[in-house]
Amino acid sequence: MPAIDIVREEVSRMSGGERAHAVEPQASITGKIEVSQFNFFYGDTKVLHEVSLGIPEKQVTAFIGPSGCGKSTLLRSMNRMNDIIAGTRTEGTLAIDGRDVYAPKTDVVALRRRVGMVFQKSNPFPKSIYENIAYGLRIGGLNDRKLLDGIVESSLRRAAIWDEVKDRLGASALTLSGGQQQRLCIARALAVDPEILLMDEPASALDPIATQKIEELVYELKSNYTIVIVTHNMQQAARISDRTAFFMLGKLVEYDETKTIFMNPREKMTEDYITGRFG
Repeated sequence: MPAIDIVREEVSRMSGGERAHAVEPQASITGKIEVSQFNFFYGDTKVLHEVSLGIPEKQVTAFIGPSGCGKSTLLRSMNRMNDIIAGTRTEGTLAIDGRDVYAPKTDVVALRRRVGMVFQKSNPFPKSIYENIAYGLRIGGLNDRKLLDGIVESSLRRAAIWDEVKDRLGASALTLSGGQQQRLCIARALAVDPEILLMDEPASALDPIATQKIEELVYELKSNYTIVIVTHNMQQAARISDRTAFFMLGKLVEYDETKTIFMNPREKMTEDYITGRFG
């Protein structure tokens, strides 16, 4: 069976077998995160062009598109991780709860507490499992052992890894498997109690079993968090996201409910990408 038919079968199954009907174009909706006419530059190179979209609260939104299309750049703009790259600048607005994150008085440290990040490659600290979770809290001034114990356990439970590590919290995080390390990094992000979780291809380096655990975790977490995920895996986007945005050459081509994007896209370019004609 062709890959796109597998994806569409998955979408159809999850949406009750109904084919999506054509809807009016919807470039932007009111959401937790609102992006309006957003441009991003690396030096003189413009990599995002007039991007506008609204990301709903407590849903999973997937960014798809070929490599170099700007989806990770937009993701990293949401908690200003791109600030660490010299020569970058933005135009337009990117707001969370109505406040522009690029406003001059924005507290970037506070922003990154609200907007957690999980990277493509798991990056646990070379410390114990316990200290990987507690470290950020200690930096923030929390040193009460009882409170730390409670937050560490709660974070590991929310990341669906507590039962696997509860008897070896003092062991190095580097002794965990790749999938466990990624869930540990998710737990670390959750420990500071963010509202939004950004995930940049969090399962791309994992085997199918570990990938399934990450996907199940994402699906469970959306009841409490707004999640934005970048993925090259069409089936993954179909399985776990509520809405999907397709990017090409730094432009937002189409943004809609996931079942519509995969089963009845408005744009031919979207259809060509998800059917594998390019990308």
